Amino acid sequence: MIGIGIVGLGMATKPHMLAIRDLRAAGVARLVGGFSPGDARRQAFATSWDAPVFGSLEALLAAPGLDLVLVLTPPGAHLPVARAVAAAGKHLLVEKPLERTAAEGAALVQAAREAGVALGVVFQHRFRPAALRLKQAVAGGELGTLLSCSASIRWWRDAAYFAQPGRGMKARDGGGVLLTQAIHTLDLLLHIAGPLSRVGALARTSGLRAIDTEDMAAAALHFANGAIGVLDATTVAEPGYPERIEIAGTGGSASLVAERLELHMKGREPEIVEGAMAGGGGADPMAFDHGPHRTMIAELCAAITERRAPLNDGATGLPVLHAIEAILRSAELGAFVDL
Repeated sequence: MIGIGIVGLGMATKPHMLAIRDLRAAGVARLVGGFSPGDARRQAFATSWDAPVFGSLEALLAAPGLDLVLVLTPPGAHLPVARAVAAAGKHLLVEKPLERTAAEGAALVQAAREAGVALGVVFQHRFRPAALRLKQAVAGGELGTLLSCSASIRWWRDAAYFAQPGRGMKARDGGGVLLTQAIHTLDLLLHIAGPLSRVGALARTSGLRAIDTEDMAAAALHFANGAIGVLDATTVAEPGYPERIEIAGTGGSASLVAERLELHMKGREPEIVEGAMAGGGGADPMAFDHGPHRTMIAELCAAITERRAPLNDGATGLPVLHAIEAILRSAELGAFVDL
């Protein structure tokens, strides 16, 4: 079994731990232990999961049987932690975003490559059954030539969410709704529809919370394949609604609402793929099933065993960072920006 360690024991820990528990039962992976610099976080993790904890990153990396480290810290700590993990010869799975900037993300990818270790990025939405089917339909030409590809993320985050020190601040998170919340849906849109070539955007902070990052963003999207669309992202839409991806092509259209997909292809009966969770992350940031996390981690473990790149290779997490930077740059300039 692949031995897994976790660095960063905050809110993101739960779905990963549930996935590891399932994978241990399946004989795929086991937990070696966790590390956080905070004593309270370590104690809470040890108590909640009956799991070993380590007093330093160095102690975790020296633990016998450690093969893979999940980096679940805030983004600004991803690169230094990943460099230490890679230097120790351990494989990596890094929470989204890879880092606060595309340049830092590229440096993280390079560090893993130079060390010869596998690097995965946590974009588990790609592994949802409905998303896998939509990816297959688009790649297989079932929707024909893509014409219109859009995403809507109209979520709500309450005062308690922003009460955590540093949340919503550039110094800790590196960005606002685009980098922290909407990134999953925007990544999935790009993963399915392909890269962007040009964007024109608006972004600002609502004033509802004391943050220095945007909590509202809207952009016109021009894809490299010629399709156009829009991105609408916010965390001020109380009570919060399921995220959506809408795609239309010459052969049909698709609507992906959280984990439910409707496919309408010309000359065929509508196809519906139901998901585990209908509500998405509209109001509760943890309102999702851990099944895609399990599939994602299992795939990475298989990639390590087979000595190949994982499907969620770290380099695939760079296009969404470039897209977000272009959107924010466009909003700053008040003009379209080419990617």
